[in-house]
Amino acid sequence: MRHFIRAAGGAVLGLVALACGDGGFTPDPGVRTEDAEAVDLENLRILVSGQAAVFPEAVGRGAQTPSLSGMTLSVEEPLRVAVSDASATFATGTVAEDGTFRVTDVPVRDIHQGLGVGLAQDGFVRSTTLVYDTAFTGTRPRTDIVAARAWALPAAFVDQLGAAVGVPRLMGHTGTPTATLATAGFVLGRVVDLGGQPVSGARVALDRADLADRLYYPSEDLTSVSQTGTASHGLFLYVHSASGVESFKVSVEGQDAYVPRNVDTGPGLGVVLTVYPGRYAP
Repeated sequence: MRHFIRAAGGAVLGLVALACGDGGFTPDPGVRTEDAEAVDLENLRILVSGQAAVFPEAVGRGAQTPSLSGMTLSVEEPLRVAVSDASATFATGTVAEDGTFRVTDVPVRDIHQGLGVGLAQDGFVRSTTLVYDTAFTGTRPRTDIVAARAWALPAAFVDQLGAAVGVPRLMGHTGTPTATLATAGFVLGRVVDLGGQPVSGARVALDRADLADRLYYPSEDLTSVSQTGTASHGLFLYVHSASGVESFKVSVEGQDAYVPRNVDTGPGLGVVLTVYPGRYAP
């Protein structure tokens, strides 16, 4: 079954639930659920829990890394966040002192493309980490999401990535000489293998050729970018136009094991995702 969205005036119009009834069939949720409890399929409210941390490459760079303890956390639909839809957030919580989070009663009946864990606090760029993608199942989650990882992006780290891209490129993509990577919006991804290790030399493919020139690969030391392929950290960076919402699918060139992933981004939003082979996150 195909479903469509229409974005207009900063709202998502005509959203349609992904699943048309249960039909006596419960699909594989696309995430590991051995330790998760079953949920009420009629009510469709789930638990989202896991660990929040500063993005690994940002640790130890520049000023002291801010603490995540007490940071506001939201379980949200990245697509709706990108279009500033008032119903983007399904539930909220806070990050505990040890970095863990646990958000209960997350209503997922009206999920369209996936779930993200959003983080926002002074000293960090507004970001959302994808923790559930309907690309794997074609439907909303049917069980709790456990052991999720949410990555926080310090503003100084994002500024460094923006400097690596450079003002001329940022201006070319946004049309605004004062645009920064943070204000433009971006996608920061990592390509990993079955064991969760970063893949060097990978090239990311988009299903929209008109956006391909916005893809960059940060250098080993994050001081420059190329359009050749990933360094040993496996990172890639997509620069948004600073206007409206852009939706596309991300895959890995020449690697059919990597399921094309849904990505939606808008101005001022950093989307973080890990691209891995198969259906389950390493």
